[in-house]
Amino acid sequence: QVQLVESGGGLVQPGGSLRLSCAASGFNLDYSAIGWFRQAPGKGREGLSCISGSDGNTHYADSVKGRFTISRDKAKNTVYLQMNSLKSEDTAVYHCATGLNLCIYGLGPSFADHWGQGTQVTVSS
Repeated sequence: QVQLVESGGGLVQPGGSLRLSCAASGFNLDYSAIGWFRQAPGKGREGLSCISGSDGNTHYADSVKGRFTISRDKAKNTVYLQMNSLKSEDTAVYHCATGLNLCIYGLGPSFADHWGQGTQVTVSS
């Protein structure tokens, strides 16, 4: 059974950093891409970054390029999202997800098949 559990969210001041974790079970990261998405109040779900299963290639949305970094620890079957230089507009619920076509065809939420429950990130002074 595919399961994704996010952690690491919280309240941070503008300019601060957070690292989110996505613990995966029921499948192997060697064969499956993982993506990070977020959804702010009143907005649609936005794809932020993904890391492919086979070669570990990474992709980023323009909105987070240069500030966020995705990585994985295959031994722990966990994917991370390091978020630096956080802004108030980064406030959202952050989800990780996996899908057969995710990262291959893009970062769109429609490419994700399984989702985690999400973790809240609030950037505020």
